[in-house]
Amino acid sequence: ETGNGNNSLPAPDPQQKLLQVVLVSPQIPGNAGCIARTCAASAVALHLVGPLGFKVDDTKLKRAGLDYWPYVVVRIHGSWAEFQNYFKQQEGDKRLLAFTKRGTAIHSDFSYRKGDYLIFGSETCGLPPDVLLDCKSETFGGGTIRIPMVETYVRCLNLSVSVGIAVYEASRQLNYEQLQVPSTNSGDFEQSLLTEDIFA
Repeated sequence: ETGNGNNSLPAPDPQQKLLQVVLVSPQIPGNAGCIARTCAASAVALHLVGPLGFKVDDTKLKRAGLDYWPYVVVRIHGSWAEFQNYFKQQEGDKRLLAFTKRGTAIHSDFSYRKGDYLIFGSETCGLPPDVLLDCKSETFGGGTIRIPMVETYVRCLNLSVSVGIAVYEASRQLNYEQLQVPSTNSGDFEQSLLTEDIFA
């Protein structure tokens, strides 16, 4: 499936998408649902890159996202190559930032910018080598980032926790600008969010 939504609605304002989260081959619907809820709360778009470990109509996925699905833009890409094509077509400054336990920069030391795509791998395998290469490339890559943790007895953080940490640190550095939606245009903004939403 692709998240193209109702094309009769106005296109989302690119300025509203200061940050975007990309999940590459997520396996657990509950995690994806929690992440969608975080994206709704932080006004961040969400991309799901296949192959997925669940169907988008999975009950656990929808339950974890509660009734917030109408307030997050969700796009499905069948593969990383398909996402690459989408990414390259987007206008403005943009970077691919890989979050991995082997990242070279600590998440709170890294300087985030508008247009950053925060990339996360699957719960079981992490990010594939080709995705890491793209994130390190000079053309679109912004580097690899890690969230510090005790590694002697903890293999990794939960995916939804990692996304929450990353999104809110990046948002803090950007002064939560994406949350500053003018109240007079809130209805239009909510309508624009539904344009690409697979659940619209």
